[in-house]
Amino acid sequence: MTKHFMPVFTDMEQLQAHQLAGLKWTTAHAWEGSAFYRKQFEGVGLLPGDIKSLEDLQGLPFTTGNDLKEGYPLPLLSVPQGDVVRIHASSGTTGKRKVLAYTQKDLDVWFDMFARCYEMAGLTREDRVQIAVGYGVWTAGMGFQLGCERMGAMAIPVGPGNIDIQCQFLVDLQPTVFCCTASMALLMAEEINRQGIRDKINLKKIILGSERCSCAMRAKIKDLIGLEDMFDITGMTELYGPGTGLDCSRHEGIHYWADKYILEILNPDTLLPVENGEIGEMVITTLCKEATPLIRYRTRDLTRKITTPCSCGNIFPMHDKILGRSDDMIILKGVNIYPGQVDEVLSAIPEVGSEYQLHLERKEDGKEYMTIRVEAAQGVDPGHTQEVQARLRKLVHSKIMVSCTPDICAYGDLPRYPGKAQRIFDTRDE
Repeated sequence: MTKHFMPVFTDMEQLQAHQLAGLKWTTAHAWEGSAFYRKQFEGVGLLPGDIKSLEDLQGLPFTTGNDLKEGYPLPLLSVPQGDVVRIHASSGTTGKRKVLAYTQKDLDVWFDMFARCYEMAGLTREDRVQIAVGYGVWTAGMGFQLGCERMGAMAIPVGPGNIDIQCQFLVDLQPTVFCCTASMALLMAEEINRQGIRDKINLKKIILGSERCSCAMRAKIKDLIGLEDMFDITGMTELYGPGTGLDCSRHEGIHYWADKYILEILNPDTLLPVENGEIGEMVITTLCKEATPLIRYRTRDLTRKITTPCSCGNIFPMHDKILGRSDDMIILKGVNIYPGQVDEVLSAIPEVGSEYQLHLERKEDGKEYMTIRVEAAQGVDPGHTQEVQARLRKLVHSKIMVSCTPDICAYGDLPRYPGKAQRIFDTRDE
């Protein structure tokens, strides 16, 4: 008998009652098990019993990435160390890694959530899933693999890169689903066409994670391979890992698993809720995480809440795709620019491709300048794009409120990446 992983809530009131029970449990659990959280609560004069409604969440103190780093090696631990069965960690590109501990229940919750994502994407036990994301202490590979095994599909754990092996397995093992970053998906799509194996493979769907993907890039990948559908999956190391949300086949937003965590969208400067539809920082409070619960954790990820119900009928709430990070935000001539805004502008111009770079520099006159180097769409001659450059310049100015210099190069001129692509090159302080 096939197990289903999507819980049944009849309405939002029932879901919110579940959230309140989870919030009460989390605050009591953190108070009892974590000296860090008890000190945080005492600092604002709050006891776990003070939580009477979901609105009381706003009185709880924030947790940040620095709290995780300062508590190294096992920060926010709220259970005895003997209950920890696994750890995962962030990449640690700056300073100490953020290490997260897991109990067996935490792992069960995570893999059920991930299986729920696969289920929402329409996968069954008959699918074969080729996994081309990183393995190791980070969460990506293990999440994709064990979520796949939890729902009973075949996992093919290749990892990132290894393009020849990826193509060989696509032909020999006939996977129906491919899991990777957007940059890796583009690299694979172009390689499949270069090798002439499109008619020899059986890929139906791609699940993308860990990196923003513009509409233009999605359309290009889908067209090159002839896919039925593509999905964006969300997640972060601090919040179990990937698998905490997915856009359904209607692609109207990311359904996030509100029975496992509460999502607030706050102004990153004032830490107050933004208006509906406005961009803000995702702030997370977990509802059943045992080893390292998160209470109002500032993720630095930027998105919008979507208040219109999804036409698929699923009552789980939605947020928009991740537009960037508050600490990756570009400030040019006093204007805040999110990389996701550039994605949206380029996607509106069919004559340009999805691969681009932002070059920021300060010239001898002391002024700041931005050049957008973008590939021409396949089949478009970059030498005859004066009108496209003018349109791009005008659209950037109207949508992002800054001026730019467009530089349109030939299709394929910009580098491809098996992991996350480097988009921003800022030399203003050099």
